[in-house]
Amino acid sequence: MSAATVWIIAFVVFPVTDNHLPWFFAVAATYGIAAYGVLPLAVRLGLKFAQSGHVPAYTLTGDSLPGDPVNLVLGGTLADLRAAFTRAGWVEAEALGLATGWRMVTSFVFNRPYPTAPFSKLFLFGRGQDIGFQKAIDNSPRKRHHVRFWALSIAEAREDRTSLAFWLNQARPDVAAPVYWVGAATRDTGFALTRLTFKVTHATDADTNAERDFVLGELAAVEAIGAVQKLAAGETVGRGKVNHYVTDGELGAAPLVGA
Repeated sequence: MSAATVWIIAFVVFPVTDNHLPWFFAVAATYGIAAYGVLPLAVRLGLKFAQSGHVPAYTLTGDSLPGDPVNLVLGGTLADLRAAFTRAGWVEAEALGLATGWRMVTSFVFNRPYPTAPFSKLFLFGRGQDIGFQKAIDNSPRKRHHVRFWALSIAEAREDRTSLAFWLNQARPDVAAPVYWVGAATRDTGFALTRLTFKVTHATDADTNAERDFVLGELAAVEAIGAVQKLAAGETVGRGKVNHYVTDGELGAAPLVGA
């Protein structure tokens, strides 16, 4: 994967930019295309290949760095998932856009309640999260329990993994039918600045095991899930991660009631 990526950048991308731009701008354009297009895509496809046949261990940021650990899996339809979190008193996060993003920033800075605040986008299976739920702490937008979910088709494991279409498929499966909802649950604890860019963001609690157990406990308390079992993730979070997390590498898995 790495050799092919370098070849594409050096012998496909750069010759095109070099034919249309002065040398300096061609190098700059090649860097931009490689850093923000080719390399992130290559990393996502490579991780998808490496993680085939088991549950991935972590999500990816928009820059393809390891993000939040994957720590739970629920089985059922989208309606089952929404009903379960509604019963537990959680609310669905709004889609991130200009209006909701601006409202989130102002709510965060001035500590104004925003129960349905959007989430930043993390990637799993080559796409951003399909849905997310949250529960505010002390009615503050800076502190909250939250979990992102990605739908994974139950039948996907039976597909032909030698097919290019399988590896390039980033479509969400039909969520009217039962699927696996692969989730990454973390707890936001307050205010922080991102490294290098110093953007305003959430600080997160490092103990994702506790947050996994909290989410499952909330759902179990309202009898929204069945028996919980533990599954082992495929990999551990490596160096270069965005946040520091302590995790035992296990995922809590349970069927949704009605699934």
